[in-house]
Amino acid sequence: MPILKNAKKALRASQRKTVINTQLRSKMKTAIDEMKKSPAADKLSAAFSAVDRSVKKNIVQKNKAARVKASLSKLLGK
Repeated sequence: MPILKNAKKALRASQRKTVINTQLRSKMKTAIDEMKKSPAADKLSAAFSAVDRSVKKNIVQKNKAARVKASLSKLLGK
């Protein structure tokens, strides 16, 4: 456990951010899985939106997001 006051504050902030980041990552993965199970244009839009939000919040890198979006687009093209 942290001893210094600023370390305690950093620990609290880290715990808050962990919860938020986990929720965002989960929403993104759920949207991607739904799109993979049954491809549709509205699900593609929702998945793209979730991936873009994750990039904006630095949950995933820009290149990974581009790769995921490309693979989802290919599913819809079939």
